[in-house]
Parts: sequence; C-alpha cells; structure tokens
Amino acid sequence: MTVRPAPPTPTGRTSLAAALVCAGCGHRVPDDIVFVGCCPRAIDGDDVDHVLRRTLDPTMMGSPFVVADRAEPEAGPSTFVRHRTSLRGYHVARAAGWTDGRLVDLITGLDDAVAAVEGHGFRETPFETAPELGRRVGLTGDLWVKDETGNVSGSHKARHLMGAMIELLVAEGLGGIVARDRRLAIASCGNAALAAAVVARAAAWPLDVFVPDWADEEVMARLRDLGAAVVVCPRLPGEIGDPTFRRLRAAVAAGSVPFTCQGSENGLAIEGGETIGYEMVERLARAEPGPRTSGLDAVVVQVGGGALASAVAAAFASARAFGAIDREPRLYAVQTEGCAPLAGAWAGVRERIAADGVGPALEHARRHRSGYMRPWPGEPVSAAHGILDDETYDWLAIVEALTRTAGDVVVVDEPTVETANAIGRTATGIDADHTATAGLAGLLALTRSGHVHPDETVAVLFTGVRRHGDREGAVVEAAAAPMRPRESSAR
Repeated sequence: MTVRPAPPTPTGRTSLAAALVCAGCGHRVPDDIVFVGCCPRAIDGDDVDHVLRRTLDPTMMGSPFVVADRAEPEAGPSTFVRHRTSLRGYHVARAAGWTDGRLVDLITGLDDAVAAVEGHGFRETPFETAPELGRRVGLTGDLWVKDETGNVSGSHKARHLMGAMIELLVAEGLGGIVARDRRLAIASCGNAALAAAVVARAAAWPLDVFVPDWADEEVMARLRDLGAAVVVCPRLPGEIGDPTFRRLRAAVAAGSVPFTCQGSENGLAIEGGETIGYEMVERLARAEPGPRTSGLDAVVVQVGGGALASAVAAAFASARAFGAIDREPRLYAVQTEGCAPLAGAWAGVRERIAADGVGPALEHARRHRSGYMRPWPGEPVSAAHGILDDETYDWLAIVEALTRTAGDVVVVDEPTVETANAIGRTATGIDADHTATAGLAGLLALTRSGHVHPDETVAVLFTGVRRHGDREGAVVEAAAAPMRPRESSAR
C-alpha cells in the first residue's frame, strides 16, 4: 500500500507550524525541545491554568484533513500515518532533518508493535448514522454514532497515548533527554490505564499505573499481564481530590514521564485524541459532497478529565481553520449528578461573562483557576465510572469551545445514564459500557428540554466496550419507547 507523501516542511522559518503553547501564561515551548508534559513556567500556587496545547498554523503547512477527493480511507496506513502532519513530533523531526519516509517508518513500526500486543493497530473506526437510535431519542434528523469500542484496548484512550508515544520516540531518536530508565506514569481507573499499558508494552517502555482502590480486578489483572506496575491508591478519610492524581504528580516530580490523558500533565495527549475528530470530519465529507459544512448541528461528548471533549473540539476548530468545514457544531459537555465539577466551573464563567463579556471572563478564568475549577467535594458515584474525575483537568479548553460554539454543560441523573446505556446498546448492537453512552444520556436530556431540536443532525461518541457484567440498567422499560422532547427552561 502506497502512503501519500506529506508536503515538505517549509524552509527559512524561525518557528514550526506545530507549536506547544501554554493556555494559561502564553509561554511557547522552544521548537527544538521534544516531549514536554507540563508548562515549564508553572509554579505551585500561582493559580494560573497552565496547560500546554498543540496549535497548528494553516499558513505554514498543508491541511491534515483528507476531504477534497472524498476518498475512502486507505486500508493499509495507520490512523497516525494518515494524520502524521498534525503531530508536533513530526514537525520537530522534519526540522531536524528527518525525512517523511523515516517518520512513516517510525509510526508504522510502533503501530505494528501495538498490533502484536493487541491484535490490531489504529485504523479509522466506524462513524455511521443510527436511525433506530435516533427514533428512540426523539430525533427526525440524523444521529451519528462514532464507535470506539473496537479501537486499541477497547476505547478511544489509546489514541491520546499513541500520539504522546510518537513524540517520545522522536525525542529518543534525536538524542533528547528522555531515556528508557525514566518510567512512564499514569493515573486511571480503567480504560486509560489499559491503553497506556498496551502502547507502553509495544514500545518496550516501563509503566507505573496508579489506580483507585475500587478499580476492577479484571482490569488490574490485564495491566499486570501487560507488564505494568499497578499501585493501588486508597482515598484517605476527609481527603479532597483524586488520590491517584496526587501519586501521579509525585512520581513525575521524582523523574517519571507523564504518560497520562490529563492534558494538564501531558499536553501532548490531546493531539493524539484529535484524530477521532479528524475521522469524523472526513467521514462527514464523504457523506455530504458539496459545500464544506461540518454536517453536524451539535456534538454531545461525555466529560471526566476533559481530554476527549477538548480533543474533539480542537479537531473541529482545526477543520474550520484549514477550510475543511465552514462552521463548528455546538459542543455539549455531559457530566453526571454524582460528579460534575465542570458544571460548577461553567456556571462561574457564565456569571463572569454576563458581567464582563467573553474575552475578559476567559482571561480571568485562565489566571484564577481555583475560583472556577474546584475538586468534587465528596466521593464521586455513577454507573458511568469512567468519567468520575474529581476535577475536569482540561476544563478551560472545553469552556472556550462552549463559548465559541454556543454550547452548554449538561448534568444527567442516574436513571438517564441507565436508560441511555440500555437503548444505546439495543438500538445499535454496540456493546458499550455506561461511560461510553453517557454522551447519549446528555442527548436524551437535551431533546427532553428542547435545546436540541428533533430535526437537527447530532453526533455522539460510544467510547468504550463493556468489559464484564456491567448491569443492564435499572430502567429497561423506558428503553422500549422513544423519548419525546418537552419544553423546559432548565439547562
């Protein structure tokens, strides 16, 4: 299979097309420094929301989106070969003299190693309309479902970590400071840990996984099978905040490499996750030849730590910047009543917007993180256990997308979480867990309230497979009938 060569990196430039910039303080990481997780200017207690973001400059590079020919994706190359020019590590390596072919070989070799561990590598995952599911949630317009349950390690999480590993390998190849005696570290309760373990095993890099004491035994056994060192982190009485996250930060302070999906600790995790949005944009372009619209009125995304929602939002923003679409869909971020730190932060930002306007409000939020993003005060509880992060670490990027697209945060109750899982699985045949269908729960709430109109075109993401006896749902009867929108002033 022939791989399309990427356009050559422009010469005579003083900076790269792909930059790593702190959203909080504006610091740009020098372009010749490879793999930086956290902003080097972050100071404990300064209350600035230091999160590194990879940005792309459309004036300095060709589009990473393949939409002009409306062609089906090639069967051979990996997702990360197809979208390699969106990765910062690619541009750093090209500037250092690497050829496009050498980078294709590096990415393909890593993808082949992932396949040797997992049985398959990274390929475009299904994104199709689900007419029966749309009917059950009360839509007459198209409902699109992005199915990540068959992706590497059974969820979208490995995308985030594959992108980070590519830059790590580039750093190693360039003789950077990263060395194999520095262990990788991640804090996770399930899918992210499994994803990290698969990618780390493929790269032969040692990994420590910090998990809560309620983590599933089957997941922990699989982690150990993959060679990861599992560290159980119980929550101490009266403790506020995630104990696994504290252990992660302590490990990184001691020299470990942050190989995690929290963008606040590893800004490079987001660019790998953006490939899910790139695939959505390209699939919609194949389905809707003609004017370059996104094809979507809204995308509804479940939010825990926030990496998925911020990655999807960034992908659609890039698609607009590169001319692949002419508008972004509204973003709706979904959390549960049992853990909704983003909802509180969004409420605070909206109050500030009403008083000062969007620009000043967002600038205040960047400089006063603790005034908006506060740890969830109690023990998080929900059947959607994969989004029970005490904090939404990538909250500011999501809030910016909400203001840019006229979106909102949706908080759903447990019966709706259960209903969404029951109808999501029965109407589509996708064996997704409660976390995976939490975005659908948000859509149920939005159609009930009238904030999503029945004739709109909407996308949800089913992000992870059911791994064992996940309960069928407490409200199966509700799954038998379509949900009807009703008027409400609540949001």
